[in-house]
Amino acid sequence: MKSDTRKAAPLSINIAHESDDALIVRTAWLYYMAGLNQEETATKLGLHRTRVNRLLAEARERGLVTITIQHESAQELATEQEIAQFYGLDFCLATPLIGFEDVAGNPALLEAQGLIARRAVGSAGANFLRGKLAQGPITVGISWGRTLEQVALHLSGVRNPEARFVSLMGSLTRNSASNPFEVVQALAARTGGEGHFIPVPFIADSKADRDVLASQRSVVEAIALAENADLYIVSLGALSERSSLRRQNMLSPEELQEAVAAGAVCDTMGKLFALDGRPLEHDINNRTIAVNIEALRGRDVVLLCGGIDKIDALEAVLRSGLIRGLIIDGDTARLLAQRCHPV
Repeated sequence: MKSDTRKAAPLSINIAHESDDALIVRTAWLYYMAGLNQEETATKLGLHRTRVNRLLAEARERGLVTITIQHESAQELATEQEIAQFYGLDFCLATPLIGFEDVAGNPALLEAQGLIARRAVGSAGANFLRGKLAQGPITVGISWGRTLEQVALHLSGVRNPEARFVSLMGSLTRNSASNPFEVVQALAARTGGEGHFIPVPFIADSKADRDVLASQRSVVEAIALAENADLYIVSLGALSERSSLRRQNMLSPEELQEAVAAGAVCDTMGKLFALDGRPLEHDINNRTIAVNIEALRGRDVVLLCGGIDKIDALEAVLRSGLIRGLIIDGDTARLLAQRCHPV
């Protein structure tokens, strides 16, 4: 399938279901600080322009707007805007700071920060998805990972029988709550929608095996559905012994070492990327069964990332130009914003 190179409309956040307090602060920040007009602000947030006008008026009446915006989340909003502008994103949403200032060299703290970050980002991702599901029929492509598992766990309060969730890669793995099949089915069950999965392993034993499996009609049909989704929610993995690929034994220690030696720092949707954002030619790429990642370029792809240990992997995927929206934990967002302006 060829990628559609036409300029897509900006990907909105769609947070009309949020409380007025949250909407007032975000609306005021975009209008007064980011310099968007009311129409642009409405488009970015997925609101009617009349509601934006009312929210701005209330922000002024409540004294939130003077020269600056008097709210504790204003710094987070500035960080979001900086990241979005630097990487050319339609939006960046950061959760509140967790407060782990320095976890380098401390595996226990790194693990703890990652656990809290995944839960926070999963909750924010569920809130984002809830807004999209409230709009009507939608097909959502889903990758896999512990962060997306948290999205499924936190999604509630929305029913959409016309929603379809489809995995973006082969869904047969060892027992794991975060494999694509389980995440897709959990999302379908929580919304009353449909779940579709690619009924083959994520990584085949050889390229020849991959070609045979990928040619099966059920696989071809599932991938075609995935490549024509309305929205994509994806995660990434850092290439380390702590990564999901190693935890699930999808890659051997030797294969992991070979990938790292070739310059790979992360994987997403079955492809390996170098730090500069280049997809790498590697045997692993030839054995994965997944959507054609280039078919998603220019589409509504939202990346969820939780954990400071993924900062290099995150930079790599953002530099690839595949991502239009980012949902990230506050600690990692602050570090990423600092890297936007290296000394």
